[in-house]
Amino acid sequence: MSRVLYLIATAAGPTQYVDRGVRAAQEADWDVCLVFSPIAATWWWRRMEELEALTGHPVRHRYPEPGEAEPDVPRADAMLVAPLTTTSLCRWGAGITDSLSLGLPAEAVHLGTPVVAMPYWSTAIGTQPAVPRAVATLREQGVRVLLGEDGFQPHHPRADDPASYPWKRAIDALG
Repeated sequence: MSRVLYLIATAAGPTQYVDRGVRAAQEADWDVCLVFSPIAATWWWRRMEELEALTGHPVRHRYPEPGEAEPDVPRADAMLVAPLTTTSLCRWGAGITDSLSLGLPAEAVHLGTPVVAMPYWSTAIGTQPAVPRAVATLREQGVRVLLGEDGFQPHHPRADDPASYPWKRAIDALG
């Protein structure tokens, strides 16, 4: 039986290739449930059915409204937040969980579910003082943040290549 992975994608360039991440996880025998940040969901809005067919699950991007039924998805064995933007990183590190994409992993790590995060940002954005503090905060909580040699190396400003995002490296880190 496959393990269940929640792949949580925020609004960074590689999210336009999230189907590659889903396929990489499926090749590693993960049953993938996809969750988008609210902005990232708009990038796939016209192709959401394609992702639902690929995963076999509804794609989520918001908390249910009061009285609305929870989507029928299996419980996660692990979560991968990738790609992770500096905005989402800093909000998560500050405990701001007003989106499903941040609330799920913020809670899961404290319930014993393994959580891995792999960022995507430029060297200029990554030098903002809040960024290393948020990385340290998440690591202190038990989140494995793949930043640097074992994960994502920030790119020079305006020299990004979102199509080459190392999805397999993130999936391999899940074990």
